[in-house]
Amino acid sequence: MKLLETYILRRVGQMFLVALLPVLAIIWTTQVLQRINLVTDSGQSVGSFAKLATLILPSIIPVVLPFALVIGITQTLTTMNNDSELAVIDAAGARRGIIWRPIIILAAVISAFSFLVDNVVEPKAKTGARQMIAAAYADLLSTVIEEKNFRQIDSGLYVQISERLAGRVLKGLFVVDERDPAFQLIYYAREGAVDEKGTSLIMRDGEVHRKTPTGDVSIIRFAAYSFDLSDLTQNRGQSTLRASDRELPFLLNPDPTDKDYIAKPDSYRAELHRRLTDWMLPMVFALISLAIAGDARSHREARLHPMVSALVIAFAVRWATFYAANQIESKPIFIGILYALPLGISAMAIVSLVLHKRISLLGFIGNWVAIFWRKLQQRLPRSSGGGA
Repeated sequence: MKLLETYILRRVGQMFLVALLPVLAIIWTTQVLQRINLVTDSGQSVGSFAKLATLILPSIIPVVLPFALVIGITQTLTTMNNDSELAVIDAAGARRGIIWRPIIILAAVISAFSFLVDNVVEPKAKTGARQMIAAAYADLLSTVIEEKNFRQIDSGLYVQISERLAGRVLKGLFVVDERDPAFQLIYYAREGAVDEKGTSLIMRDGEVHRKTPTGDVSIIRFAAYSFDLSDLTQNRGQSTLRASDRELPFLLNPDPTDKDYIAKPDSYRAELHRRLTDWMLPMVFALISLAIAGDARSHREARLHPMVSALVIAFAVRWATFYAANQIESKPIFIGILYALPLGISAMAIVSLVLHKRISLLGFIGNWVAIFWRKLQQRLPRSSGGGA
């Protein structure tokens, strides 16, 4: 790679990271805060919360990467144009490929990384996060219930404990069971413990009050009593894997006996084609950015900032692919549309680069936005002057 290509690659790479990291941090923080209830509801440690937050990260990266690349490319090329660097490169007789090549290489690397994250890392991370959340809520009494607070662990079932000791021992148990409309059960016990499987609550030295709707109450004292938790722990302890949690080999060849696949086979088809197209977006967006900002322009030319034009088109393409992927589940005809969108936009951008023109959709959208921006600038001074 030539010195100039290395220079362009370094500048675009630096601007790409500057755009990527803050946006990634903001989105990651909002996603993490949405799951803060794992700590408040299940009593998990900060370490468990940090692990869950880490598992969320791979699902965010493929979404942010293409837009960060657009910002990195357009901002770098616009700065080089403003500093007359692009004009000097043209005046020196250098071929345009000296600008395109490092950017295309970077986009190819990012696309490959996006494919790896989307199809290998993200499914494993999502599966781990689901299993972690399921395990956190499975052990209902030894971890979920807070001391000296009533907590509803199921519809009509409430539990309070006075103190939690080591070895899964619970002091001062109070359980209210209103799940059966024929009667209400209230349990008191000095101490209890959850078995290792988390399927039974064994209470010792207590009593149970059985109250009917007519007001009759019967009291039974017990030395030991076992309260069944198997239905609750099994339902909460199982993590159901969806299409988005599956790895690419499974999507290519689904298990015909899988319950979720039997219930929603179309969602697996939609997820497969989404995975096979999303990784192309960094390359598509790089070509769009080059077609808009890759040529030298006069400083006197009134135009909208190339970053804005590129981002408008990038968001439109991303929305179109997202819409097409969602429609595949009910309308298989959108499979072809999903593949045609990135390939068609890429072809238009390549033609624009080869002919040194902004043509077709790219040129139409870019010129329309620029015209609108100029008219808006012309009207603003008049409006402000009239108000004065």
